[in-house]
Amino acid sequence: MTTKTAKLLDDLDWDFADTPMESGVHTIHPYPAKFIPQIPRQLIQLFPPKSNSVILDPFCGSGTTLVEAINTGLDTWGIDLNPLACLISRVKTTQLPQSLDFAAEATAQKARQCFTAGDVQIPSIPRLDHWFKPEVQQSLAALVTEIDREPTRAVREALQVTLSSIIVRVSNQESNTRYAAVENTYTAQDVFSQFKNAALTINRALLTLSDNLFRRLGHATVLNRDILAIKPEELPNNVGLVITSPPYPNAYEYWLYHKYRMYWLGMDPMEVREREIGARPHYFKKNAQDETDFEKQMHTCFQLLSQVMLPEAKACFLVGRSIIHGRVIDNATLLQRAAEPAGFIVKDVVTRNIPTTRKAFNPTHSKINREHLIIFGLQ
Repeated sequence: MTTKTAKLLDDLDWDFADTPMESGVHTIHPYPAKFIPQIPRQLIQLFPPKSNSVILDPFCGSGTTLVEAINTGLDTWGIDLNPLACLISRVKTTQLPQSLDFAAEATAQKARQCFTAGDVQIPSIPRLDHWFKPEVQQSLAALVTEIDREPTRAVREALQVTLSSIIVRVSNQESNTRYAAVENTYTAQDVFSQFKNAALTINRALLTLSDNLFRRLGHATVLNRDILAIKPEELPNNVGLVITSPPYPNAYEYWLYHKYRMYWLGMDPMEVREREIGARPHYFKKNAQDETDFEKQMHTCFQLLSQVMLPEAKACFLVGRSIIHGRVIDNATLLQRAAEPAGFIVKDVVTRNIPTTRKAFNPTHSKINREHLIIFGLQ
């Protein structure tokens, strides 16, 4: 890293407190605990990868890094264990072959006809009656059936994301960040209307990908895989920049807050829970994990990165602290310990302040108000 780049890195205001809220394709689906797009955008400017190299996010979540990469004209790869995260990432980085709002209108019309005729098969989902009113169940099931009949994959996946984006809203779950049941007043007709309105919003956002006909968009490849099981030969060997925020211990349960979205889309949230790094159940069971398990998992990740990164490439990790059984865990230090045996050295570390509600959905266990941006390079 040059002296000039290091000074720019340290002088920048990484809090982005006065930056407007995210817009465009970043907003198409609720995804609490994702990092703000200004961070990967700034890192791409600071550490522009070599020509013909790619940007990698090994914990891509809902695709924030991927969107910023393709908007810069760069090819990018994202990896995530969560199938819903991968679905959202693919949709965010894919230009649709037709207008989504027209497809959603046709889908909603057919689903409404099935609902009215009583020709609906509700899937087997645990505690469905607790979380969804009967007529909401029927309308969602009708939409799922019609969406599955869409022959074009890009359109079908965009419709799935549209449906997923409204599921918590029409359920009895209090909010996207609070897993508690409340009474709601949504009817089946409300579900169909919400679905069409969401499609209009998503369609407008996706159009931003093609607003400039003369701009070259990068290409995004999304792998729904466990990063700990991936072999180097499954990835490109020309990674010019890594930007990521790993799911650190006991901080946020991605599987839990998206559980019913996954169920409705035919995904298995319990499988995700079993393998999700940092998920709270791992730390509150018999033979519980602790921070050393996280360190080992991150070491495996760094070993993989060391084999696919170009010699001059940087790996940028954004991480906050954790609290496990009352103990404060310094995840930044753990990351550095995990990286060093894999051949990495720390080039710089900057600290940013974040709202205390951003990643902390269980304040007792995971209150976080600062994050550390660690810049690694290969030795």
